[in-house]
Formats: sequence, C-alpha cells, structure tokens
Amino acid sequence: MPEMKRVLIFGGKTGWIGQMMGELVKKEEGIEVFIADTRIQNRESVAKELDEIKPTHVLNAAGITGRPNIDWCEDNKPATMRTNVIGTLNLADLCNERGIHCTVYATGCIFVYDEKHPEGSGIGFTEEDTPNFDGSFYSQTKGYMEPMLKEYPTCLILRVRMPVSDDLFHRNFVTKIAKYEKVVNIPNSMTILTEMLPASLAMAKKGLTGVYNFTNPGVISHNQVLDLYKKYIDPSYTYTNFTIEEQAKVIKAPRSNNELDTTKLMRDMPEGIVINDIHTAYELCFQRMKENLTKMGWLPDNMPAEFKRNK
Repeated sequence: MPEMKRVLIFGGKTGWIGQMMGELVKKEEGIEVFIADTRIQNRESVAKELDEIKPTHVLNAAGITGRPNIDWCEDNKPATMRTNVIGTLNLADLCNERGIHCTVYATGCIFVYDEKHPEGSGIGFTEEDTPNFDGSFYSQTKGYMEPMLKEYPTCLILRVRMPVSDDLFHRNFVTKIAKYEKVVNIPNSMTILTEMLPASLAMAKKGLTGVYNFTNPGVISHNQVLDLYKKYIDPSYTYTNFTIEEQAKVIKAPRSNNELDTTKLMRDMPEGIVINDIHTAYELCFQRMKENLTKMGWLPDNMPAEFKRNK
C-alpha cells in the first residue's frame, strides 16, 4: 500500500464521524485532506472525483442511520439501500479499481446474543462469525454488505458499535439513552470515538484490510453508563429500566445487543495507539465531557431542558 499522502473523506461535510476524521487528519503533518463533494451512490461523479483528487486513501463515513434513530430506515427502505448498499459498494469497487485503500466505518450491530454467545459469558462474536441479527432494516442492509465488501482486497471494514463522543451531540449513544424515558439494561460492546478514531487512521496508514471488530475491549451496560452520567454530569438525574419486551412496544424495529471479540483488533493495532478497556475508556470520556460541558456553560447548573428529568 502507498504511503498516506492524500486523504479523501466521504461523509465529511455533514457526517458526524466524517467531520471528526476531517479534523483529525488535518492535524497530521505531510497529509492533505479533501472532503468529498459527491454522493457515494452516484458512481460516475465519484469516479470523476477520485480521478481528479487522486487520493492515496479514502475514508468512507457516509451512510444512513436515520433520524432520530434507525426506525426511520423501516419507512425509507429504498433510500437506505441506495446509500448503505449501492453507495458503499460503488465506492469500494471504484477504489479497488484504482488501487486506493478504502476504510469503511461500518457497524457491529449485525449480531445479537445467542446460545453460543450468551449475554455475560465474555464470549464475543469474532470477525469470522456470520451476522445473526436482521431485526431492523438498517442492520439487514449492513449484514448484506459486509460479506461483499470484504472481497475487495483494498478495503478495511470497521465494525463500530454504539459510538460515544466527549460531548452531548445528538448522535452520541450517551445523549440518546439519557433522553429516553426508560432504558433496557444490557451489556454491550461500544466504541469510544476519542480513542478509536485515531486508531482507525493508524490502521489505514498501516494498510490493514479486511474486517475488524472496532470497539473498546469488554462490555458495559446501559445502567453503568447512566451511573457515570450521574457521577460526572448530573447528580440529580434518574432513570428507569424496562424489559426488551416492553421496549418492543415503543420502537418499530428490534435493536442489536452483543459483545464483540477484540482479540484481532488488539493484536494488529499499530504501535503507540492506546485503547483502554470499555470501563476505563468511559470514565475518561465522562471526565472530558464534564470539562467540555463546563466550558460550554452547561455545567454546573445550566443543562438544556431536554436533559432534565421532570421532578
């Protein structure tokens, strides 16, 4: 693989992870960063942009997750497929034709605990396991995609799960569950972006390809996350649990809950990259979040109304 010199980011204009990757690459010496103008489903225009910019590496953070959540995809299936399937394959295929390394920020929400991988067992799904969760259309499209994507020898596929940032941006897993009236309490593998996004750049530089479970090692439950939220952000916050059966009555599509095995990721991680276990990573994340929200004036006692519980 060629040395990283020119990086083209899809999903870098409006996408959450794409914009963060843009900021990250800008800080790298000797690397030019470009934000794609084209939409990944438009094959001819993507080909033209690749040929004009001639990137050494492409980062694909474009995709549809739906607003406010993946239930949107249930009512917008053609639009979801156009980006998540046709677009993602288009870009991987065009990059492969040109020998360009292509990193895809994919999802690990294609598995659900089963008999071989019981909840709480510590037995995680590996990169070789076949997706076993298609309860939501979003996960179905991602489940189709992965076996095809990994046939492209220039493609690095990162299974991101329940991504978490150091703020209360609306896409952040913490933000979502903090606003819910009730939450399930299930241990899950998750991705702390401050630690994992620099790791993705290092992996692309190293020329790694194929599928990787892209989460911090270990699992953490919804309650453990919200307890940290109470500890660092809002001591007066309260939450209530409900069962998966009760949750099913208020959502259109079932949700994926799983543990991903990070053995391969940690084994192949380039030197100098620190990835903490999920509990340590979350503690550090909430410490940064507290600092950030204090600078924004939200803390100590000015949190927006949507984060406050009606007493």
